[in-house]
Amino acid sequence: MEPEVVNAELVLPTHLSFKRIQMYEKYPKGQSRGRHWKHLKQILQAENFQNYPPDEPNYVNIETPPSMHPCKRICDITGYEAPYYDPRTTLRYANAEVFKLVRSLPNEYVQRYLTLRNAAVVLK
Repeated sequence: MEPEVVNAELVLPTHLSFKRIQMYEKYPKGQSRGRHWKHLKQILQAENFQNYPPDEPNYVNIETPPSMHPCKRICDITGYEAPYYDPRTTLRYANAEVFKLVRSLPNEYVQRYLTLRNAAVVLK
């Protein structure tokens, strides 16, 4: 080679754009690769909730206005989403098998299910 080229200080980029970054370059040893989730205590310490107005909902003040969306109807027996309800007992059910069970329940069990849902209705 020519002596000017050998003696010249070449400045090469440390990362070539066409090469893929290796994992050991991207994450040095000891650094976590996953997403870091903050606990509620860390969120509370990081935020300055004293500067917020008292009526604005935040993590400390959980009193919020009621939801504008309708509540989901849940099956009283299984806990799945219930698109149907029995007009005789007013219990909600998810499928035909549960409907057979609802119809076979005695009145006292139906009343217990209704009180669990806070829909205490006296059946005739």
